[in-house]
Amino acid sequence: MRTIDRGRLNELMQREQQTFRDRTPRSAVLSEEAKASLLFGVPMNWMTRWPGDYPVFVDHAEGARFTDADGNEYVDFCLGDTGGMAGHSPKVSVDAIAHQAARGITLMLPTEDAVWVGSELARRFGIPYWNFTLTATDANRFAIRWARQVTGRTKMVVHNWCYHGSVDETFATLDDAGNVIAREGNVGKPVDLDETTKVVEINDLEALERALAPGDVALCLFEPALTNIGIVLPEPGYHEAVRDLCTKYGTLLLIDETHTISAGPGGCTKAWNLEPDIVTIGKTLGAGIPSAAYGMSEALSQRVYANTDWKNADVGGVGGTLAGNALSLAAMRATLGEVMTDEAFERMIGLGERFEKGVQEVISSRELPWHVVRLGCRVEYLFRPERARTGAEAAAGQDDDVDPFIHLYLLNRGILMTPFHNMALMSPATSEADVDRHTEVYAQMADELIGA
Repeated sequence: MRTIDRGRLNELMQREQQTFRDRTPRSAVLSEEAKASLLFGVPMNWMTRWPGDYPVFVDHAEGARFTDADGNEYVDFCLGDTGGMAGHSPKVSVDAIAHQAARGITLMLPTEDAVWVGSELARRFGIPYWNFTLTATDANRFAIRWARQVTGRTKMVVHNWCYHGSVDETFATLDDAGNVIAREGNVGKPVDLDETTKVVEINDLEALERALAPGDVALCLFEPALTNIGIVLPEPGYHEAVRDLCTKYGTLLLIDETHTISAGPGGCTKAWNLEPDIVTIGKTLGAGIPSAAYGMSEALSQRVYANTDWKNADVGGVGGTLAGNALSLAAMRATLGEVMTDEAFERMIGLGERFEKGVQEVISSRELPWHVVRLGCRVEYLFRPERARTGAEAAAGQDDDVDPFIHLYLLNRGILMTPFHNMALMSPATSEADVDRHTEVYAQMADELIGA
């Protein structure tokens, strides 16, 4: 395995930063103007995390490509970190959105589209009853409340280095002694995380049983595979054992498919025959229109009905005035019905396989100490030789110098990856040529990095 020359890496990064500035003068001007009215100079604080001196400002996007304010075109493998997984502005979704917008946007009343979308989600995930929100964060929050209500318990279990949006209880990790502490960067936590949350590593069933044994855990809130610290896949038999342990100790099991929908039209839940009590999903359902959902099993729905105060349904901490609005349901119906179809997923997963193969060939032929891992049409490369088995191993495999360099190198050559880690997502509009272009540029980057 090769050792990366950090001096050479630093020189290349300085060159790429200058190239970025030369390519994006209009974005630089807009960035300065934004600082006069926007906190941190961006619409949302995490937009400061891009590796250039400022974020690229977008002019327009369509399909799997976008053009910035300077006229540079990019192949988009970030796709809004799954928010744009359907491709940018698919015509069928745009037409449905425009049609519904002219007929009413939000009403606090159901539409026929809601019935169709609920039935379609039930078909895809095998979970019969659904409610709608605007974000997966809210879907998870509401599910947590229902779990506490029906179990009478207060605690929950999450995987170390999990991702569930901005849910307070999930920003927990383990210190070197195995104690639950707040994740670095957790802003304004309401209580110490060990009051609400227990943390276990994915694939550590002994730790999970220890966490559940006291009988105080309402909910295991799990991604079926870790996604936001690099993809960490479950070992064979892990999820079957998780289901058995949750049943044994009376704990509900939630599978968050917000990122892992990449595994197929019914996410990992359908692809791996999982049996959760609750499924949550967001981002990708409405082709970019805010939309999300949570679904419940038959047994859990009956417990929820029995624990519902119908008179106070509007003040119980579960809801939202715009949740389930007519516009988002119209967007979901069009997107699920005609864009993110079963057939589209089959093609997208094939492109994911092609992307993975191209990256692996580059890593192997250059003897780089990295690896690539795939979950359906989601692919990511990390900077350790072997695949991580736990979140802690994945976190230890991050490289704060190599990661931004690769990202900026690709960006300067018209390829966008996710801003915080090098993840690529395939959309129905992504082409084989797009994938092969990434492989070509990735190989050029590797050759420059090793001085070939």
